[in-house]
Amino acid sequence: MDKSLRINKRGRGYTNSFLFIGNQGVRAFIIPLLSVISGLLIWQWLTQTHADVVLDFSNIPSPLHVYKSFLNVVVTKTYWKDIYWSLYRIALAFTIGSVVGVFIGVALGYSSILRLIIAPYIEIMRPIPAIAWVPMAILMWPTTGQSIIFITFLGAVFPIVLNTWDGVKRVPVELVKAARSLGANRISVLFHVVIPYAIPNITVGMALGMGAAWFALLAGEMISGRYGIGYFTWESYQLIQYGNIIVGMLTIGILSSITSGAIYFVKRKIVPWAE
Repeated sequence: MDKSLRINKRGRGYTNSFLFIGNQGVRAFIIPLLSVISGLLIWQWLTQTHADVVLDFSNIPSPLHVYKSFLNVVVTKTYWKDIYWSLYRIALAFTIGSVVGVFIGVALGYSSILRLIIAPYIEIMRPIPAIAWVPMAILMWPTTGQSIIFITFLGAVFPIVLNTWDGVKRVPVELVKAARSLGANRISVLFHVVIPYAIPNITVGMALGMGAAWFALLAGEMISGRYGIGYFTWESYQLIQYGNIIVGMLTIGILSSITSGAIYFVKRKIVPWAE
């Protein structure tokens, strides 16, 4: 009798747990969906009533207008070509920025001599916005495509440098001393203790760098580009295609979210204990 009661209690507990998890899953889907629908309805109402309170919505396209613009654009080769060029530039610039950023960040955190040499350049160049680099990039690089990649690289590299530097500084001294007491030299400590410990910070820096890289990319494409989703958005403004402007903006947001989400996904796989 006691055994059967214990089994029933366990079964009821598991059932309640599954129901709780299921309710959480439904809530995590329903609430964001209702939030988005509410936002679209408010947007539609503001554009229909031509609201002009602080912000002027008289010239803003409605969600239905944007949807029709998307249907017209998505079947064109130009739209997908612009997405291809933006993704290509982001991938190349972000890869270079990640390698350089991690290298410099580790150097700043691990070597006091290199920190004294490199840190002043980082602190001077870091606050300069990407858009301010556009004229110099055009002068320094032979093609506009290379200048845009350079600007995007600058957007990505500094968050990676700073977060890597911070991660290396956070390595407990006890871990380093323990490794040295077991016979590890300075290089072994770097690759087997310091860098693995700093990986959570490095991945956060890469996610932040990805967002900054998209910002820099769009600034470069709008000013000096001929292809790319930033150029698509700016050209839509010049051609008074207001629906396409929002299509471009939403495309940028979606692409940026996907690429940043991919970095966080890799982070969860590499360092699950950091979650």
